[in-house]
Amino acid sequence: MSKLVIVRHGQSQWNLENRFTGWIDIDLSEKGIEEAKSAGEKLIGYKFDKAYTSALIRAQRTLDIILEIIGQKDIPVEKDKALNERMYGDLQGLNKDETRKKYGDEQVRLWRRSYDIAPPNGESLKDTAARVIPYFESKIAVDLKNGKNILISAHGNSLRALVMYLEKLTKEEILNTEIPTGVPKVYELDENLNILSKKYL
Repeated sequence: MSKLVIVRHGQSQWNLENRFTGWIDIDLSEKGIEEAKSAGEKLIGYKFDKAYTSALIRAQRTLDIILEIIGQKDIPVEKDKALNERMYGDLQGLNKDETRKKYGDEQVRLWRRSYDIAPPNGESLKDTAARVIPYFESKIAVDLKNGKNILISAHGNSLRALVMYLEKLTKEEILNTEIPTGVPKVYELDENLNILSKKYL
């Protein structure tokens, strides 16, 4: 049996400003730093063999804070853009409320929450999954099948893609799946990566 813990990074400065962030490399806000610390405190007592994070500073910083708090800064950490947030294309940097006024609530909801509708020049969740899942299968799943306990610090949509895969959710179910910032989700998995238990801390 192995444990997989996923954490969405703490609030970023652009989360605070209600802007689409995507691949823009924005750091944590003060609240985001506190959320990362809170995640670390919830994970005290957990032992990890390796951690994975994206190529973006907000996820990396969240991971650094967690590892500092739990006293495991010496574990191997792999950073890869495969775990990046979905690329929001032309929406990156735009205020979400202003975007709703321009395109309408329903269109923005589809861009943000649907499975296969991408914003202009950006990625859909399906596109994001097309890079997250092969990376998970080739790297992280191998570690988990070898009994290692793994921590992933990533993003709302890269983690939604992973949750959809692990929990075998439908396109409709993933539509309403939110990943809160800075709240660890713990999976206990068997050797075939079937979920034995799952919980938010």
